[in-house]
Amino acid sequence: MAKVKSDTLHVKGIDVGIYTEDYRNEYISLTDIARYRNSDDPRFAIQNWMRNRNTIEFLGLWESLHNPSFNRVQFDTFRANGTWKKVQ
Repeated sequence: MAKVKSDTLHVKGIDVGIYTEDYRNEYISLTDIARYRNSDDPRFAIQNWMRNRNTIEFLGLWESLHNPSFNRVQFDTFRANGTWKKVQ
């Protein structure tokens, strides 16, 4: 099933799309949010955000709370080695 736009938030002068596949689980567009930082090429804002240590910590916490298959040991190794800094 394809994602369809279910709604739009208007935040600080930009439109942020909300998408869904099943009308129960919704997703907010990170690309739309990144356009606030760089309207011409939002991918750079996303790349910088994904390399941020706080983002990595947040994603690990989110996965441990919401993903029963999350491999905490592998994540801790990934985080401790700084592997996320080298990912392009």
